[in-house]
Amino acid sequence: MLDKLEILNEELKKLADKYGVGMAQIPVAWAIAKGTLPIIGVTKENQVLDAVKAANITLTDEEVSSLEKTADSLELNVIRFWEKEMK
Repeated sequence: MLDKLEILNEELKKLADKYGVGMAQIPVAWAIAKGTLPIIGVTKENQVLDAVKAANITLTDEEVSSLEKTADSLELNVIRFWEKEMK
C-alpha cells in the first residue's frame, strides 16, 4: 500500500507546491471542492492556521478530476478495520 500512497503523495505535492501550502492542506481543499465540510481535529495554533490556508485554496475542476483519477486508479482502501464504511 505504501508504494500506492507515494504515487498519490506525488500528486498532492505538485498541488501543494503550486499553491504554496503544505501537502496536508491539499486533501482538505480536495474535500471542500467536492462539497464536503471536513471535520479537522486540532490541538495546536499552527494546525488552525493550516486549516484556514486549506479553506482558502480553490482547486480547479481539472485538479479535482486529476486527484480523483489518480486515487481511483490506485484502488486504495484506507478505511481502518474498526471503521465502518458509510453508505
